[in-house]
Amino acid sequence: MPDGLQAYCRECSAEYYRQRQEAKGKSVRVKVPVPEGHKRCPQCGEVKPHAEWELNPTSSDGYASYCKPCRAERNQQSYFKRKYGLTMEERDEMIAEQKWLCVICLKAPPAHVDHCHETGRVRGVLCFNCNSAIGKLGDDPDALRRAISYLEGNPWKPTLVAPGVYRLPS
Repeated sequence: MPDGLQAYCRECSAEYYRQRQEAKGKSVRVKVPVPEGHKRCPQCGEVKPHAEWELNPTSSDGYASYCKPCRAERNQQSYFKRKYGLTMEERDEMIAEQKWLCVICLKAPPAHVDHCHETGRVRGVLCFNCNSAIGKLGDDPDALRRAISYLEGNPWKPTLVAPGVYRLPS
């Protein structure tokens, strides 16, 4: 309007907007009253104090869009999708197929996705110790065979044939 005011009050405009969005098949979030020093998380829908939020200087209110637990969950889901191409549900299905046990030690619960570092292909879900052991052996099957031979009591020592020349055991 020429005087700078709208033709309708704020509540009427909001109701008209909601009706237009519903006609398009979209839904509009109901505005929830939030006390001073609190913020509503769009994921969990809870109103939490500012202490439950991470700081974000680029946002209008200075806090992150999601509360700390929801943000951690979203970051974990994003990480699994980006790193392994898996959703959390697919990872949980793999764990269920393994009967909730690490397939190597058969003792600990699997929690770490094991993958080939060359191809990126996911092999399974292992416990921390087994996953780190494979990683420390460099995903090398020959190194693992030598480790097995060592554990079984077979010495694996190169013999000196000439100065600087060693013969490896077969």
